[in-house]
Amino acid sequence: MLGCGFFTAASPAAGPDASIRQSGFVYCVNGVVNTFNPQQASSGLVVDTLAAQLYDRLIDVDPYTYRLVPELAKRWEVLDNGATYRFHLREDVAFQTTAWFTPGRKLNADDVVFSFQRIFDRHSPWHGVNGGSYPYFDSLQFADSVQSVRKLDSHTVEIRLNGPDASFLWHLATHYAPVLSAEYASRLSQQDRREQLDRLPVGTGPFLLNEYRSGQFVRLARNPVYWKGVPRMPQVVIDMGAGGTGRLSRLLTGECDVLAYPAASQLGVLRDDPRLRLTLRPGMNIAYLAFNTRKAPLDKPAVRRALALAINNERLMESIYYGTAETAASVLPRASWAYDNDAKVTPYDPDAARQLLHAAGEENLHLKLWVPAASQSWNPSPLKTAELIQADLAQVGVKVTIVPVEGRFQEARLMELNHDLTLTGWSTDSNDPDSFFRPLLSCAAINSQTNYAHWCDPAFDELLQKALLTPQLATRIEHYDRAQQILADALPVLPLASSLRMQAYRYDIKGLVLSPFGNASFAGVYRESSEEKR
Repeated sequence: MLGCGFFTAASPAAGPDASIRQSGFVYCVNGVVNTFNPQQASSGLVVDTLAAQLYDRLIDVDPYTYRLVPELAKRWEVLDNGATYRFHLREDVAFQTTAWFTPGRKLNADDVVFSFQRIFDRHSPWHGVNGGSYPYFDSLQFADSVQSVRKLDSHTVEIRLNGPDASFLWHLATHYAPVLSAEYASRLSQQDRREQLDRLPVGTGPFLLNEYRSGQFVRLARNPVYWKGVPRMPQVVIDMGAGGTGRLSRLLTGECDVLAYPAASQLGVLRDDPRLRLTLRPGMNIAYLAFNTRKAPLDKPAVRRALALAINNERLMESIYYGTAETAASVLPRASWAYDNDAKVTPYDPDAARQLLHAAGEENLHLKLWVPAASQSWNPSPLKTAELIQADLAQVGVKVTIVPVEGRFQEARLMELNHDLTLTGWSTDSNDPDSFFRPLLSCAAINSQTNYAHWCDPAFDELLQKALLTPQLATRIEHYDRAQQILADALPVLPLASSLRMQAYRYDIKGLVLSPFGNASFAGVYRESSEEKR
């Protein structure tokens, strides 16, 4: 839980002041901030929006070509058939100067070593700080697969794995892999305030944390020494204070300049208003229904199949996404290079569902469905989706109670094994299929709290591992095709939709980039009217 003196409390009516329009812009989004360090986040606002503003990574993904490109590492080498990675760092990157830290030097190899040893080395004094949970990398078992992270010289770092891993660079390009300041960490250790590292962030990104009011807004100030050039706007306010139609109203009145993840039902209003612009791009995301496979009767594949057959996915597409998503046949989005083109969407067949339930002796089921209360990048209306699923299952005699939950509370309760179903999803800033399969469905991902189905199949895990051991794309695709077939047969999760990423914004906001891999840096964003006054 966040709770340092710098974070301020405020009344529910409080919000960012009006001066923001003269010196920045307001980005409205639903979300909860549990940490400012994306290493310890599993998804949501910190990863999707804040990480790109506060931090940089060793490498990045070009949002247009989907290729890996240099960021803090100006170049890298792949050695030992993909078991060793050597990174050559830029020499002119400064860390942010904040109210709580003034750096005494620029970025060097010590910072990279510290950042990754904290995640991968269970013996690091920093590994257990603030819970010791690194959900994304824990689900990939990187603490077991990374042999060493070492400094070769002041600007060269080598990461050695226990074996080849063809996906490794892609994982380092996600927002879960920021580079932190080792100097800041050292100072906090001396002050016996280690927990502050994740609550009062220091990165090399274009913006630094200026103010945070829980449940209301995060104010970012531009980093005047940003190595890529000074951001065009002095400040950005991430407004979390209004939900649903309230955010749309604030966009229309100008209180919000950008509306992240507008509801698909709002597209008509957004398109018809000449003061607004709308951007849509294919997204690397999946919405799905997870069955708790460790709880009877959902431990029976036939029961899971029956529930899947009872859900009218075509109606979900019409009522939730309004043409802004594709019905999913696989956990992988169609944009992934490993997508199985032979994958079939589970048909809507309530009669077959009733027969399967009857044969299994499970005709009077009462299930609890956990669902996020807020809109998500993979689903603009989770609660409405849950209500449609509830109605569909009622038609085959299954009573469903909807349990709305929020943020980390959802993850904690789901790990208690008392849920039956959860409506959830996943979005990633990696084009590698490993970024979907291992975090969502590997055995290790159960303990890392990202495998909501609690499903574990050693044969499936073995295929994922084989796919990492070869750099040959055709061979990797063969392994992933077989893995997708196992999922289709076992059905631990029901893929629902892969949606477009959407962003609506005021006409005078320019330079806003919408990436399929998550929100991009706001460094190049500016307000046209303020530019014209200069």
